[in-house]
Order: sequence, then structure tokens, then C-alpha cells
Amino acid sequence: MSYDVAIVGGGPVGLFLACELRLHGVRTVVLERRTEIDQTIKAGGVTGRGADILARRNVVDLLGDLPDAGLMRPRPVGDGSVPGAARSKAPVVGHFAGLWILRGGAHSGGARSGGAPLLVPQQVLESALEKHATEVGAVVRRGHALTRLDQDDHGVVLTVEGPEGPYELRAGWLVGCDGGRSAIRKMTGIAFPGLDGVTTGYQALAEFDDPDFFPFGWHRTAHGMMARGPLRERVLTVEFDGPPVDRSAPVSREELQASVRRQSGTEVTITTVHTATRFTDNTRQADTYRIGRVLLAGDAAHVHPPFGGQGLALGLGDAVNLGWKLAAEVAGWAPDGLLDTYLTERHPAAARVLHTTRAQVALMAPGPRVDALRDVFAALAETDEANRLLTDLMSDRDLRYEVDVEHRLAGRYCPDLPLTVHGTATSVAALSPSGRPLLLDLDDHTGVRDAVRPWADRIEVVRARSDDAPAAAMLVRPDGYVAWAGEDVGGLREACARWFGAPRE
Repeated sequence: MSYDVAIVGGGPVGLFLACELRLHGVRTVVLERRTEIDQTIKAGGVTGRGADILARRNVVDLLGDLPDAGLMRPRPVGDGSVPGAARSKAPVVGHFAGLWILRGGAHSGGARSGGAPLLVPQQVLESALEKHATEVGAVVRRGHALTRLDQDDHGVVLTVEGPEGPYELRAGWLVGCDGGRSAIRKMTGIAFPGLDGVTTGYQALAEFDDPDFFPFGWHRTAHGMMARGPLRERVLTVEFDGPPVDRSAPVSREELQASVRRQSGTEVTITTVHTATRFTDNTRQADTYRIGRVLLAGDAAHVHPPFGGQGLALGLGDAVNLGWKLAAEVAGWAPDGLLDTYLTERHPAAARVLHTTRAQVALMAPGPRVDALRDVFAALAETDEANRLLTDLMSDRDLRYEVDVEHRLAGRYCPDLPLTVHGTATSVAALSPSGRPLLLDLDDHTGVRDAVRPWADRIEVVRARSDDAPAAAMLVRPDGYVAWAGEDVGGLREACARWFGAPRE
């Protein structure tokens, strides 16, 4: 059987992309080499715009009861003080280089209030997304590993090693969501330039003979960094002694214990290791995200250290940006160059995440010079404007795409406005699960509704009232970003043609 799109990699990015494609009726198969979800400790939550994306597709409703984001806030240490902006009345929603200074607030503009992270272990998210993907019609094949790919002008032929032996599968398009060591990237010869790591880090869930051997929160040490929490068993260390010799080797109890002892300055004994992983701070980015009919998304396109929890949100942003554009190609209505905007929009977004993680590593290094730099940095970040800029940067909430429209909202993520439609209270988020483009007419503007009528098969028109309306009307792309805003009917038609193809005759 052939498919419109084959996705290699059944992690959260690949599975979410499959869900996005199925919203538009795209025949989709996901190939994952693992037979079961990997239970090794990974991301413990989704931050910033990533949490908003999941909320607008109702994925949050599939996750069950989750811990309160307040668990992530630093606990009092030493004399009872908490460093940085944790002294502020505004909620702390994250850290930068272990400094708990990122504050939430009304500027978040997302579907969830205050910019709070979504505390869901990656394995729980993967399980929910896999179940949802199959329910909406995607085919998920576990234990199927890609061994070869060949592409032509019409599609891609995949050679796959499955549980019952090798077979061939044809797809119109192939997306590699197969992680930082992506086989797809290597098979296509896409370059992956960047910087090698200078640290060795460990993250684990473990039991200790003295549960109170080290305070909770993030702490710099003579050798680097150590963190405990939010779970009592979770420990993280970062040592500035070069990258690991073999990242793929299993982490032994003795290796983890030696790092914990060096960082904590104690002789604590680890009695049980539930799960552990090793990482470094290398930062690399594919020089292109597309070769012919093969594309990359998530860690296959960019890798960086986990500090600040930006990786999962970045990958989900790739998926929600690519999904509707690739679906438009499959459906045949995509305007020229639409798929190219996946690279022009998402490559810079990833590049700045790599940049901020490098800055964090620099601020985490041991030594008196960095001590002074951290003090100055934390003091500056206490100011409202600097804190807002830093928080928005880390949460991806200041991201703006180039859409050639002169309006303050154009190119930005559409805020989750409270709306009233036909007397019923709703919101932008509540209108978003279908993944269709939205024209929000907020001023009963007959002209804008008439302007989009030739695109009625692609754009949903909603007449709504909002006390907080930032524009008379807004054209919102399926990924949640504003393609046009205002009252200029001619500009609206141009935006419709640019993003949603030729008008229907």
C-alpha cells in the first residue's frame, strides 16, 4: 500500500505531525524502530508555545490529571531566600541557566494562562499522541526500521526492516522525525554543522541512602551544576570536563554516583537507579530541512542541550508549521513556495534556541568570573522589561514570521481571545482543534467576509464579538499565526492567495 506521507520516528514530534496531517485527510504512516515507548528519563514537561499548541488541538485533554506547575518553582534554600525573580509576586515559570528568574504574565498570549509549563513526562505524551494518531486514522508501525530510501519526482520508496522481514513502501513524501542521530538526514547527505559539547551531563531518577543529602533546586558547584526536583528522586548534574566518550553506553550506578558525589561534595550512596541518561551540550542544525520530497523535523533537524526545556516545544512548533503546508501540497492547492516557508520560518526559530542554550552553558560554567557575570545578569533580569524579553525568548512567545502585512499582530501567534459567537461564549483556542484556517470577523465587516468567499472550501469564517478585539478582522493560519489583520480587503485577498492558493472559480 502507498501513503501520501511516511514519517520515520514515533516520538512526540512524529506522532503529533501524523495527527496534524490526518486533520486534513492525508494518508499517513509512522514507522518507529522501537517496539515499545522508551522509558528512559527524558523531558519532564512542555513549555511555552509548545504547551499552547497542544492545548489548541485539545491534546491536553487526553493527558489526564497532571501535577501543578508550581512544583517547578524553586524551594527555599540556605537562609530561606530564593534567588532572582522568585522574590517577585509574579509566578515563576522557568529558569535560565539555573537562575529561576522567568516570570509568567498576561504577555503569554497563549491558550493557557500565565505561561505555565505543562508538566507531562514525555512518555505519557507519546502514549497519548500515539493513541490519538491511530484513532484519527494514522497507521503506526512499531518495530519497523528504515534501511534505505530512494526518491524521484513523484515520491519516495522506502526499504523497511519489519518484524516479519524486509519490505518496500511507497509514499509521496517522507519526513524524518528520527532524532539527533537521524538516519534520514544521513541517507540524504544533509549537512549538520555546529559546535561540539564541552560538558557531560546526567539526568536520573534514583534512590539515595540520605534523601536530604542536597537541597532541592538548581545550584552551581565548584565543578558545574547540580539540580534536584521537582520529583524527589530526580537528580541532574552538569560537569565541565568535556563531552562523554560514549553517549550511547548504559549509565552505571557507579558512574552516576561518582558525578553526584563530585557535584554535591558528599559521600552519598545511590541505592537504586530507576532510569538514567547521559547528555552533552553540543549544538547542531541541519543546513536545510528539505531535499526533494524528504523533509526533517524536530531533533533530526536541530540538537541542543535540554536546559530550559525548549527542545520539545521547538519540535512541536516544527510539526504544526509543516503539517498544514505539506497537506496543502498533497491536496494540490498549495501556492508556489508555500512548502519553502517551512524552512524560512522554522530554521531561524531553531537557530535562536541553539543560541540561547549556548548562552546558558556559558552562564553555568564554574569559576569566579562567571560568578560575577551571573550576579550582573540576574540583577538586570529583575527589571520588568528585561524579564519580559527573556521570558518571551525562552518560551518562543516573541516569535514573528515574515508575512508582509503591516499590523502589530501580523506574523505573530494569535492571542487566545475570549469570543462570543451567536450568543455563546467561546475562544480562539476552542475554534482551533480542526486545524482549518480561520477568518475572525470581529467587527461585523461584510467586506472581509465577501473577500474570502472564493476560498470557502479552505477557510472557515467566524463572525464573533470580543471586548478585547485587537483588530477588526484577523486571518489565522492553521498553525495559529496571524497571516493578516485589519480592514484592508485587498490585502486580505493577497494574504489568502499567498497562503491558501488560487481562489475557487
